[in-house]
Amino acid sequence: MSTVRAKKHLGQHFLNDKNAAQKIVDALNPQLGFDKVLEVGPGMGVLSDFLLQNTTYQTYMIDVDAESVEFLADKYPQLGDRLIHGDFLALDFSAHFGPKVAVIGNFPYNISSQILFKILDERNRVVQMTGMFQKEVAERCTAKPGSKEYGILSVFLQAYYDVKYLFTVKAGAFSPPPKVLSGVINMVRNDREKLDCDEKLFWRVVKAGFNQRRKTLRNSLSGVVTKENMSDNPLYELRAERLSVADFVTLTNEISSTY
Repeated sequence: MSTVRAKKHLGQHFLNDKNAAQKIVDALNPQLGFDKVLEVGPGMGVLSDFLLQNTTYQTYMIDVDAESVEFLADKYPQLGDRLIHGDFLALDFSAHFGPKVAVIGNFPYNISSQILFKILDERNRVVQMTGMFQKEVAERCTAKPGSKEYGILSVFLQAYYDVKYLFTVKAGAFSPPPKVLSGVINMVRNDREKLDCDEKLFWRVVKAGFNQRRKTLRNSLSGVVTKENMSDNPLYELRAERLSVADFVTLTNEISSTY
């Protein structure tokens, strides 16, 4: 098989720019302690070529596209069962990886958020994620409090990872070219084993705050804690987009003490 057809329903846009591919792979840092890297949606292998040159880690690949898997099996026969035909969102990490793994990819844009939430679900194993998303999503991941891009995804990712925007990739670097710019981000797991609060309640508080982001938290959180039980903490007078991760932890602990 000489090529793979890009499939619109899978959100496939194959990266052709080898310089960009090299930079994405070079952002991986094996000193973080992982010895396995999982590439998501390798397509025709532009990132894979660089990954397989590095002997400090074993490269695994997962793709839901049978045509891609067949192509990659021919191109990289040495992979064997490290080439997985399946859905990343349904992958059982414990069946393939130990306590530390890195994830990399030119991720399909139509399931970007699901991919990031899957990584959050696996945060105790995924010590680094480097990858390409639609620029708008990449900016949302790295947004700071007070910006219009800052939202639920920003808070959750930044609660557990140090997130950095690396560089922008133009549409012409892909086949077929997407209608948007792309952005590469790097996420490294921070030192927190877990947040210094009730994590389930933290997630509820963040979601409730942003689900009515035009309201102050005193109003948007009324479904989580009654107004009678809210303190006079000035954080309640702000909108969710003004609060840092630490601020949300503070409010979560206050709310938890009222239960």
